[in-house]
Amino acid sequence: MNDSENIKTSLPENAYRKLEEGEEYTPLMSPKKKYPEATVWSVTIGILMTIIFSAAAAYLGLKVGQVFEAAIPIAIIAVGLSSAFKKRNALGQNVIIQSIGACSGVIVAGAVFTLPAIYILGLDVNFVQMFLSSLLGGMLGILFLIPFRKYFVKEQHGEYPFPEATATTQVLVSGESGGKSFKTLITAGLIGGIYDFVVSTFGAWTETLSTTVMHWGQVVADKAKVVLKINTGAAVLGLGYIVGLKYAFIICCGSLLVWLVAIPLLGNFCGGVDFLGMSFSDAISQMSADEIFRTYARQIGIGGIATAGIIGIIKQAGVIKSAVGLAVGEFKKKGGPAEQVERTQRDIPMKTVVFGIILVLLAVFAFFALGGIVNNIWQALVGLLIVTVIAFLFTTVAANAIAIVGTNPVSGMTIMTLIITALVLVACGLKGNSGMVAALLIGGVVCTALSTAGGFITDLKIGYWIGTTPAKQEGWKFVGVLVAAATVAGVVILLNKTYGFTGPEALVAPQANAMAAVIQPMMEGGSAPWLMYGIGAIIAILLTIFKVPALAFCLGMFIPIDLNLPLLVGGAISWFVGSRSKDKAVNTARQEKGTLIASGFIAGGALMGVVSAILKFAKVDWFLSGWNATYGEVIAIVPYLLIIIYMICSSLKAKPEQ
Repeated sequence: MNDSENIKTSLPENAYRKLEEGEEYTPLMSPKKKYPEATVWSVTIGILMTIIFSAAAAYLGLKVGQVFEAAIPIAIIAVGLSSAFKKRNALGQNVIIQSIGACSGVIVAGAVFTLPAIYILGLDVNFVQMFLSSLLGGMLGILFLIPFRKYFVKEQHGEYPFPEATATTQVLVSGESGGKSFKTLITAGLIGGIYDFVVSTFGAWTETLSTTVMHWGQVVADKAKVVLKINTGAAVLGLGYIVGLKYAFIICCGSLLVWLVAIPLLGNFCGGVDFLGMSFSDAISQMSADEIFRTYARQIGIGGIATAGIIGIIKQAGVIKSAVGLAVGEFKKKGGPAEQVERTQRDIPMKTVVFGIILVLLAVFAFFALGGIVNNIWQALVGLLIVTVIAFLFTTVAANAIAIVGTNPVSGMTIMTLIITALVLVACGLKGNSGMVAALLIGGVVCTALSTAGGFITDLKIGYWIGTTPAKQEGWKFVGVLVAAATVAGVVILLNKTYGFTGPEALVAPQANAMAAVIQPMMEGGSAPWLMYGIGAIIAILLTIFKVPALAFCLGMFIPIDLNLPLLVGGAISWFVGSRSKDKAVNTARQEKGTLIASGFIAGGALMGVVSAILKFAKVDWFLSGWNATYGEVIAIVPYLLIIIYMICSSLKAKPEQ
């Protein structure tokens, strides 16, 4: 029987903080009652959102290399549709809509970061191969993450900021409850959305503010290769607020190490140098700081992320062991009355998960062996082993990264996967063109698995805060993956035929080009930049020794600095508004209002980003390129300061509820 009474209208006070000894978190939807969740309405709208956003995200990812996170725009649309159609008890249904629809972003990321590289290399791939690569990877990501759900969303409650989950939850809850919270969210969403739309569509001011705006800054950038940049977007500022000062500071330290130390050293002292098997181009001294970062310095971050991930796996060995032990324990159970599990903690049965993993892995093996991917059974077994080990172990790394900063370093982990795959396949006698196709399709499965696992932890955290049934989110997620995999495969083929990925008018596909650049030399007798990976690995080990969160620091080394510095600004605002009063209740109220504003910025920016992408796809060009080039950076300072002042002043006006 459905019971809609007594649904709270705001998240509990202990939603975001660590729980005291013996304290429990009680979600909005009571664990003791049943609510509408997976209905004809929610599933139909969720599938529709998956198709639309998969197509939009694929185009944007191949055009500019940025796959937008679909969860927030879909949550906004779900709330709007539920309100327009006067749906009762919509909160649980909206979570399902968001959870199914969010498959679009994660599947697209896994596909467009790898599969177009096959076309870039002048080779061929068909619809079935792309579809199965995305589908099987997505299913593995879901199945591998389910055993870790309780650890990340319940046992680690309050340990991680979960920025994207926080913003999405605020959208869903505020939309359901209305009142002051909803007004705050809508106001901030309009301000953030219009602000980011004006930047991306009209170019009234630049999206990135750089030290090169000053004459002395340009001289320093040219001579010393030292440059600092900050993204002035409202959405990124909001993300920083939710990430918080601690993690934002650690991330920025990693970024500053690369941009103020590594890049200047490489640009000024390494031209024409051969060191430990790595050759640096003579032209490195003529490269800009951005080019040095993309070509060389970013590899340090890749090595750091991989090593931090391995260290994290070792540290979480107990969690992995307990997840495996739970699966084994279920098989040993004899028949009898099933143990009663609270609705909000009910997962798909572990037996089903294990059988599902076995079936999907058998399908992966059949795909490699019978789908024209490799030459023989042994090579198919090798591919299966690579997929199983890397996807399973790095599932926790992807979940950790999303929980900390809201950004999945899946492209960095995929590059490491491609390098390992290439080395192993070459050793097995598979190289050249066929080897490149095999490595990229194997990498595509792993990339999609990690992307899906990272994104799914966000959905499950949203469900935990609100109080939906995990098993329903988990089950219907497979439908979203199926629809997204079919959509993205068709869109990639269509875009390849329409625009192509090579040539002057082609789509840029930056990640896929990076993957092609990594895989080609290795399959033709070249090597990887082991020196840079090694430096990153040493940094990660030293950070761990000194008890600094290595993954957050190494994410900073990998993600461009212009996306990291705004996190520090947002984190500083969060600290400021939450520490001005001597009254703890006042500080809490201010910080919670700031979270609503930050969520509005993220939601508005994400939604208008989709609108801007649609306009670009329709070749509607309103961009003021001449104006932007001449005055854009100078003007950008003023509106950026204004939204910072708005965020601070509005948050400081908050008062604790009586």
